Amino acid sequence: MAARIALAGLGLMGVPIAERLIAAGYDLTVYNRTPGKAEPLVSLGASPARDPAELLGTGGVCLTTLADDAALEAVVLGPGGILAGAAAGSTLVDLSTVSPSVSRRVASAAAPAGVDYLRAPVSGNPGVVRAGGLTIIVSGPRAVFDELRGLLTAIGPNLFHVGEGDEARIVKLALQIMIGGTAELLAEALTLAEASGVERGTLLEVMGGSAVGSPFVRYKAAPLVADDFSATFTTSMMLKDVDLVRALADESGVRLPVADELARLLADTAVRGHGDRDFTALLLRLREDAGLPLPPLPDGADAHA
Repeated sequence: MAARIALAGLGLMGVPIAERLIAAGYDLTVYNRTPGKAEPLVSLGASPARDPAELLGTGGVCLTTLADDAALEAVVLGPGGILAGAAAGSTLVDLSTVSPSVSRRVASAAAPAGVDYLRAPVSGNPGVVRAGGLTIIVSGPRAVFDELRGLLTAIGPNLFHVGEGDEARIVKLALQIMIGGTAELLAEALTLAEASGVERGTLLEVMGGSAVGSPFVRYKAAPLVADDFSATFTTSMMLKDVDLVRALADESGVRLPVADELARLLADTAVRGHGDRDFTALLLRLREDAGLPLPPLPDGADAHA
């Protein structure tokens, strides 16, 4: 167990990750740009940090789980950021979904500061974290990964080391094509079935027992039956990820027509007022276009710090 563990970013994913680390017995320091987010974790035994420069000032390991490229740059690279105060020999582990380009900038700043750097984007949602089923895709020095395997396993048991550089960023974005695309296909199948007289729950039950019954389809079934679009991952954040996919495709010289269309559909769903709802709100867009009734919906809520 590392002597000092810190976590920056207490959004939907950061909070359950912090809870797991505290439950595993780690002495945890937490930081969030909105300080009030730390209070429930402090009541569980975490220590609050006043600014990110404190998090690696005495060495140890700092995990970051942040919303996007801009947040990562501000918290890690900005004036008074994590690397500004980092002690040589410490380790930065970023769990966020961000672009390979910003990840390379972090790597370029970490190396001369003597800070080891693991890229470790996660696949799952807050419920998956709390259930102990999170997947963590890691790239960076293999020796550092091996040293921190116990810490990472306390967060989620499904660990994959995929390379020494920024490969984990690419793998995570490739997964997001599948997840976002599956959400749209699921929405289209449900809309077609309901417009033709088949109940939503019936189709989802059959899907769950068929060749397309992935874990994603199965854990989205109950919220979809209940018309529950409270966010485990918002439409706006999925659009952000798909835009990262498209930027990487441009950089790599490949064409991704489905990703391009998915970005358009997500943007339209957000414009219709569903940006802060779960990205399965793609279904609401299709129902509206089909003239099917929409359920009563509470006001959306921002899912990220």
